[in-house]
Amino acid sequence: MRSRLTRRSFLRTAGVSIGLPLLGSMGASRLFADGSSAEATDVRRLLAISAPLGIHTPNFFPQTSGRGYQISPYLKPMEGLRDKFTVISGLKHPNVDGGHSAETSFLTGAAHPGQPSFQNTISVDQLAAEQIGFKTRFGSLTLAVGSSSLSYTRSGVKIPAERSPAKLFSKLFLDGSPQEKEKQMRRTEDGQSIMDLVQDQTRSINKNIGKEDNQTLDQYLTSVRELEQRLVLAEDWAKRSKPHVDRKVPDDVKDVSMLTERLSLMYEMIFLAIQTDSTRLITLMGPGGNEVVQLKGVNDGWHNLSHHGRDPDKIAMLSIIEFEEMRLLAELLRKLENAKEGDRSLLDQTAIMFGSSLGNASSHNNSNLPILAAGGHFRHGQHLAFDPEKAPPLCNLLVSYLQFLGLETDQFSSGNSTLTGLDFV
Repeated sequence: MRSRLTRRSFLRTAGVSIGLPLLGSMGASRLFADGSSAEATDVRRLLAISAPLGIHTPNFFPQTSGRGYQISPYLKPMEGLRDKFTVISGLKHPNVDGGHSAETSFLTGAAHPGQPSFQNTISVDQLAAEQIGFKTRFGSLTLAVGSSSLSYTRSGVKIPAERSPAKLFSKLFLDGSPQEKEKQMRRTEDGQSIMDLVQDQTRSINKNIGKEDNQTLDQYLTSVRELEQRLVLAEDWAKRSKPHVDRKVPDDVKDVSMLTERLSLMYEMIFLAIQTDSTRLITLMGPGGNEVVQLKGVNDGWHNLSHHGRDPDKIAMLSIIEFEEMRLLAELLRKLENAKEGDRSLLDQTAIMFGSSLGNASSHNNSNLPILAAGGHFRHGQHLAFDPEKAPPLCNLLVSYLQFLGLETDQFSSGNSTLTGLDFV
């Protein structure tokens, strides 16, 4: 009788501690990035992607709703995955306006981002990172092919996005020099020392305050203890080897007009990050600027084409660019579907939202947003067409994704209702 090969024993033999894909000969048992193992593989992830210059919705939204909808031009590249995604029309973020400024609130739902007094809130990925980020080497990845970022801290501060696939690859898969590892360890130890000092100081304060202040102080110390635990985990990750992948460090594509090469390379890095369980939370601000994209039939700047004013020639060129965006997204979805994790695919284990904060980029309108929900344990294969006047907020979809991750949702400032019609399988 052949002995069963376990993932843990394979990893010891290979001399690495995390990240290799689950092999069929290993059975259903798996060692995850956080060191735990489980017979039933159920590691859930979130990927949010934004198209900053919008999507021409007549080419995106199907003309009919429900499960028997006729595939739209932009969805044809992913027709073979029809049961793995849902097209959603009619949604918006209530009180989120300001044209391009609305991208700031794409994952937060914070109102009136274009106003001088605007204060953003935490993005859905960072809210999730507070609860499950410690389980992987990287609590979250904030990425961009173009400019800006989708991720915001609890205080509403934008998190800078990594735009270099080469730097991202090195961060994910290349172990630093002994000196670099030592420097990282010192940073972690310094953080722990600060936490010790804080606790010593608050113990002396604790004797001289009232009951209400004691409760406030207890909440504060709880946060300190949680941060200490994260620092201990960070120290542990610093000691572990990074996962090995059969890929050389990529060369960054510096020419912004090379849409296909730039976006496909970042999608490859995202796939590797998911496959190796290096993180479970990823945001990507997609491409889109004034460049003339290197695609046959395009001879005008992308941003100018997005303001087409219904000019058929401009719409034709814009459609070439956006179809390529959808084709590359379909490639990523297929790769995730073909990569297995236990009895499920990586696509089944990853809730993906692709869309834009612009419903009509030509007029800077921020309603009836183009949204595609893919993956996860949802009952897909439909076009959810909401009446724009009565539609639920986009944040309801984000809450559904938080629930898919198994997380508390009442901390999400924009609500805690799920999206009607997108049900769990």
